[in-house]
Amino acid sequence: MGIKWNEILITGDPLILGSQIAILLTMIGIVGGITYLKKWKWLWTEWLTTVDHKKIGIMYIISAVLMFFRGGMDGILMRVQTSRPEMEFLNAQHYNEIFTTHGVIMILFMAMPFLIGFMNLVIPLQIGARDVAFPQLNALSFWLFFCGAMLFNLSFVVGGSPDAGWTSYFPLAGKEFSPGIGNNYYAVALQISGIGTLMTGINFIVTILKMRTKGMTLMRMPMFSWTTFITSIIIVASFPILTVALALMTFDRLYGTHFFTLSGGGLDMLWANLFWLWGHPEVYIVALPAFGIFSEVIATFSRKTLYGYKSMVFSIVGIAILSMVVWVHHFYTMGAGPGVNSIFSITTMMIAVPTGVKMFNWLFTMRKGRIKMTTAMLWALAFVPCFVIGGVTGVMLGMGAADYQYHNTLFLVAHFHYVLIPAVVFAVFAGTYYWWPKMFGHMLNEKIGKWHFWLFVIGFNMTFMPMFFLGLDGAVRRSYTYSVESGYAPLFFVSFIGSIILALGFAAFCYNIYWSVRYADRNIPSDPWDARTLEWATASPVQHYNFAKLPEVKSMDAFWYMKKNNEGLTLKKEELEEIHMPSNSGLPFIMCVVFGISGFFLVFEWHIAAAVAAVGIFAGLIIRSFDYNDGFHVHKEEIEQTESAWRNGEGEVNRYVGKR
Repeated sequence: MGIKWNEILITGDPLILGSQIAILLTMIGIVGGITYLKKWKWLWTEWLTTVDHKKIGIMYIISAVLMFFRGGMDGILMRVQTSRPEMEFLNAQHYNEIFTTHGVIMILFMAMPFLIGFMNLVIPLQIGARDVAFPQLNALSFWLFFCGAMLFNLSFVVGGSPDAGWTSYFPLAGKEFSPGIGNNYYAVALQISGIGTLMTGINFIVTILKMRTKGMTLMRMPMFSWTTFITSIIIVASFPILTVALALMTFDRLYGTHFFTLSGGGLDMLWANLFWLWGHPEVYIVALPAFGIFSEVIATFSRKTLYGYKSMVFSIVGIAILSMVVWVHHFYTMGAGPGVNSIFSITTMMIAVPTGVKMFNWLFTMRKGRIKMTTAMLWALAFVPCFVIGGVTGVMLGMGAADYQYHNTLFLVAHFHYVLIPAVVFAVFAGTYYWWPKMFGHMLNEKIGKWHFWLFVIGFNMTFMPMFFLGLDGAVRRSYTYSVESGYAPLFFVSFIGSIILALGFAAFCYNIYWSVRYADRNIPSDPWDARTLEWATASPVQHYNFAKLPEVKSMDAFWYMKKNNEGLTLKKEELEEIHMPSNSGLPFIMCVVFGISGFFLVFEWHIAAAVAAVGIFAGLIIRSFDYNDGFHVHKEEIEQTESAWRNGEGEVNRYVGKR
């Protein structure tokens, strides 16, 4: 491509210069702090080489919070640009780059890792397992995600960001119209991250099918375990499609093939079909685990068993099937014809039925319940009306004829955010407040949490509700400016003010984490919420082996009935046995570094250097193939000492059960 070393760094833009300086200072600060505190060995042994599903889950969540900040800043910049007519804060190119990176980061590098983090943290505990089925593969999955995320974010300051939208439609994303390297970042970084996600899907399918504790039948699993299982199946079904699409995109951009390029006889609509064959299931890949989180929170704080458990399971399976047959509704306007559009209008509206079933299940769970208004429960309550708005407008967009009017307007942007923010962001906030004690042994501050809740929910509605009316009035999406004569300025300004309030809500969340780490009471029970599922039958934070003795399940809401019937809560010394656990490994982290180096060279089309670096990937696979480390055993003395630190003198866990 002829790129010179002195042209790699982007210069001339004050925002990017500020980012480059901030990144450099942050890196110096992190390295200096770790060195000063002499924590390099601790970092390597406890985190970088860990295969513990709980620590991997925490690393996913920390990464997601950082990506939330990064993607949120993009959103704020877009709202600043559109806060006034003919604003010149961002030029057209910079705006295109920002809305592209905002979409990719928020969906693939914020929402997915946040939810996969909770899956890692909770699922083995909920099904009574020691770890996931393939612990080292789990670590590699995280590090490949992290590698892809860092490579993608590097584009902002090195080489230039992708600028063809988060969907990266051809022919715009091809070399003919986007000759820079920005969209190379898109193809390579998403490929690396996607491989890690596919591994995660496989891992959790095997974990849930093969590692459930005694008595934990499929129809006794907590709802979050069910949604994770179905989500993993969707991942395995859909992510290979993205892998193939990105590979073809890479061939087109780097090696001159013509799968999607019109000038060479390719078919741009092939990309659109492949992308949305993955892209619409992706919506449910992030939505279904979120529905599982809401199910756990609502049942716990309503003091009731989840209403209509079997119908919930069947509705989740129905959504998974229908999610694979609705993709054409994303391009009704691209000429498929009235016959095809009609069929996909029907399937799109059909998917609202199982979604509505779940909504009524949650409402009937709360009916006559003794609801406790914790911060986690507030997020679950706010989800219901906000998500209904997103769902109803989705049915409107699902009608092919009507979609011709809505499709290229801000009405669609508002709908999309009213689906994903209540379903996913509200859920991960609820999950964070709910499972925080299980991660760290202390609780987040409820008072600050309520400030976080109200600021975020009010800001969210102020930001996106005006977009429905702007869209109906003809305001187009993906436009960086508008005229005074359009009359859009007042609603755009309301949206801008809302985005500032929303950002203050996120700042309150970050402050809550800081305050709680510094000042929260560490002397809390292992089951502070009087919860219902097995993850609360362990210490807080959880022992590295999870359970001293694997529990036996006799019903749904296993831990609730263990407490109620006073069964399975006492651990006797004679029941203890040595526990086999997997050893840590530095290989996943090293392979992450090698993937990153090879991917970086590939982005800049330095093919020989990329090939040389890729040798390290195959070397890592070979080393793993000859790794005969069988792990280690936790001795009974260590188990006894660990368990006595959080159980009472009789070896019992908390038996309190609130009034039903």
